[in-house]
Amino acid sequence: MEFLQWLRDTDAATAIRESESVWGYPTVLFLHTFGMAILVGLIVAIDLKMLGVARQIPIAPMKRLLPLIWIGFTINAITGLILFGIDGPNKIHNPAFPTKLILIAIGMVILLAGQRRAFSRPGRASDKALAVLSLAVWAGAVTAGRLMAYVEKLG
Repeated sequence: MEFLQWLRDTDAATAIRESESVWGYPTVLFLHTFGMAILVGLIVAIDLKMLGVARQIPIAPMKRLLPLIWIGFTINAITGLILFGIDGPNKIHNPAFPTKLILIAIGMVILLAGQRRAFSRPGRASDKALAVLSLAVWAGAVTAGRLMAYVEKLG
């Protein structure tokens, strides 16, 4: 906890948190939202395709979306670390925070497992189940992230 307090009190974290400029906290939050839109939006598109939406479009070309998904994840990881550094002591006690992190980890495992399967032999029942699970996990992760602003802190 002392480390989180020290990190929160660094000049960089204070400058971002307390800046009245649009280039401070609002920019970091925008980039986090933008990265999430790329990451989750493209995963949802692939999941829906695996569930049979837009049957006339082949799934193979959607494989080109994977590097963009990883770009979205990288943007979110970087901005998430910045946002955590800005206010780690409060975030660490928010029950929605570990829920969000666990769901993101599960979502990324599903992505890694699914990307190998979805593009090799799509259409299997297990792929559809994985797509449904992926949609539920990412909906939960996004919801937990939003709830962090409204859920009371523990302790």
